[in-house]
Amino acid sequence: MDFFQEQAVTSSDKAFFRLRKEIVEGVIPSGTKLSETELSTKYQVSRAVVREAINRLEACNIVERRANVGARVVSLSPEGLIELYQVRESLEGMAARLAALHMTSQEIVELNALLNSQSDEVKNAELYYQEAGDLDFHYRIILGSKNSHLISMLVNGLYHLVRMYRVQLGMAGPRVTSAFDEHKNIVQAISSRDPELAEMLMRRHITYSKNNIEAKLQNSL
Repeated sequence: MDFFQEQAVTSSDKAFFRLRKEIVEGVIPSGTKLSETELSTKYQVSRAVVREAINRLEACNIVERRANVGARVVSLSPEGLIELYQVRESLEGMAARLAALHMTSQEIVELNALLNSQSDEVKNAELYYQEAGDLDFHYRIILGSKNSHLISMLVNGLYHLVRMYRVQLGMAGPRVTSAFDEHKNIVQAISSRDPELAEMLMRRHITYSKNNIEAKLQNSL
């Protein structure tokens, strides 16, 4: 199944995708307690279906359970952001290093084509970080690592929590252009089959992104 083309096969899938989307986009705010009864009425499904969706979201790290409280959407905090991006910097840096060694020539061509297709979007400096395109860039590099354990940790464990921070805090202005340039430099390193440079540039790129989001988060508190 393509990561960005998930198909809801069952009522459980539909509830899971809908609830996940509403949490990631902030329709259901961070810190909100999740009521099975209220959600089952809202989505017109059974409480068992809602419970399964919440359990799946817990595995995605965007829902947490606390004693005497129950299930709650995770809170977006500076501390959580730093911890998340420390892990992401290390793992995606490794993914970029491995991608420089293992991505096929065709995959690299397609990665360059993706960036070229986004150039007009970046000039507008409005939508680049709101849509899946930016994340598709990272996702392709992760897949290009050809390391199944690394792919699982990043895609299943971190992706939606990263997206939750990004979508709700937003990216615009100068950071959009500089981030896009960083993407181009990373692809160039991968194209040149330079694993050390690819890793260094990816780690630096994620650090810069973390600093940008952290500043926005501090201002929103």
